[in-house]
Amino acid sequence: MEIIEILENIEFFNGVSRKSREKLASICTPKMIKKNELLFSEGDIGRSLYILAAGSIRIFKSSREGRETIIKIIKPGELFAEVVLFEQDTYPASAAALKTSTVYSLPKRQFHALLDEADFRNDFILLLMKKQRYLADRLHALTTDDVESRFVRFLLDQFGQKDEYRLGMTKKDLASAIGAGPETLSRLLNRMHREGKLSVAGQTIRMKPGFLREFMQ
Repeated sequence: MEIIEILENIEFFNGVSRKSREKLASICTPKMIKKNELLFSEGDIGRSLYILAAGSIRIFKSSREGRETIIKIIKPGELFAEVVLFEQDTYPASAAALKTSTVYSLPKRQFHALLDEADFRNDFILLLMKKQRYLADRLHALTTDDVESRFVRFLLDQFGQKDEYRLGMTKKDLASAIGAGPETLSRLLNRMHREGKLSVAGQTIRMKPGFLREFMQ
């Protein structure tokens, strides 16, 4: 029943019939990956797409010099790696666990069979459009927002509005996720601490009461 419940809580599958969800659940295979373990690497043959059930996955690209740029942090309930269904046969980026995680793999060939159903196919097209809007918004933020705004928006997008955030990721990964270097992130956190906006203890960030509410206005 676990995968059925997960599917029912994924926005993409809202409105999809119980029968369709059961069909989808029947092709899902659970897999546990340890912290820092690769799920797939950029350039690997894409045989499956995935749903994250628990944990956290980072999607990233690596430069020739070995520098990593995080494209997205996947949260539980999200579908990812769907690009291999249509655009190309290989994964365009790598995926690794930020902490011990459980994913469900959906074989590409069997998922294609589900897409023969018109209602299911239309819902999936809407998902792809949402992903496209997300990437467009991220590109806009990286080119127009200052690093503080990118940092705060990342916290809000990934974890929601809270007084305290337990990141479960390194500062290096956090810096990459907001398009900044580790030194830039350290300077930002130090400055925001001096300004009384937040405090940092290890991987826990405590926000000044009311700061996020003012930021969102």
